[in-house]
Amino acid sequence: MPEPILDPDLPIIDPHHHLWDRTSLLGQLPAPRHGFEQVIRRVPRYLLDELLADMGCGHNVVATVYMECGAFYRSSGPAEMKPVGEIEAVNGLAAIADSGVYGPGRPCAGIVGHADLTRGVAARAVLEAQITASSRFRGIRHSASHDPDSEVLGPLVRQPAGLYLDAKFREGFAQLAPLGLSFDAWLLEPQLPDLLDLAHAFPETQIILDHVGTPLGIASYAGKREERFGIWRDNIRELADCPNVSVKLGGLAMVFPGFESCLADPPAPSAQLAQEWGPYLETCIEAFGVDRGMFESNFPVDILSCSYATLWNAFKRFAAGYSEAEKTALFSGTAARVYRLEP
Repeated sequence: MPEPILDPDLPIIDPHHHLWDRTSLLGQLPAPRHGFEQVIRRVPRYLLDELLADMGCGHNVVATVYMECGAFYRSSGPAEMKPVGEIEAVNGLAAIADSGVYGPGRPCAGIVGHADLTRGVAARAVLEAQITASSRFRGIRHSASHDPDSEVLGPLVRQPAGLYLDAKFREGFAQLAPLGLSFDAWLLEPQLPDLLDLAHAFPETQIILDHVGTPLGIASYAGKREERFGIWRDNIRELADCPNVSVKLGGLAMVFPGFESCLADPPAPSAQLAQEWGPYLETCIEAFGVDRGMFESNFPVDILSCSYATLWNAFKRFAAGYSEAEKTALFSGTAARVYRLEP
């Protein structure tokens, strides 16, 4: 039975969700053993209709920010320009929603795309094409997630070790700030020192750490999440000393942390989620402050643990003791400022 919606009038800007149509992949997927396969089997299609349904679940979601996921790439043309298709497609969906026919909310008010920064200076042409493609374009994500244990990422293994330290990558990264673009970073907890080094090297670039740095508790890290908590916390505190870094508070419903709530049957209630995620959320807010922290849904990926409505209930339970001003920052204000969303 669905939970009652907590604090339904509190404005929310969801700064991290995806859209995709991967129905064609269903027959090609291996037997589900990892989070990626589980998500695609549960939600092969998550487009404007599905997003609007979640935004209308009872929480006051006034706007969202789309996060790249390799969807809607151009089918022809230069390989480096194919990610521009993702911006074009999502911009079209956002324009449909902006008609007001589907309600007052503003899905995809900001768009974060992808460009291959390992192309160095040549990446600038891709970035400029994305800027031209949409006034909603705000920056890119180039994930660096990697672990020596290939079982941690499963089919999501895509990057070599040390991507953010690579000279050619940094040559491409240097193109962001002059164009007024931000950078979303997805990497795993043991890789956080690489992001710290990048943030020190480019203090003028706005960096957003996704998913509180993705703590690990699966594969070779099974049973070690609490043991590694102190290492993660120390790295988070060092990152927070960089004024150009913000953090997204979420992504903990994914398979990687290995919480009991992930893939639980029946699904865990919001009270359990708030308790499991609490130490990570609290540590990040203490380090970064409410003005550099923002709750995120990471939907539909986080459906592995809960519904959209339950996820926001969990964040509201966690934040119950915060002041109204602090809640405003965490649920909407920081996201609006960091992604430069119009009122």
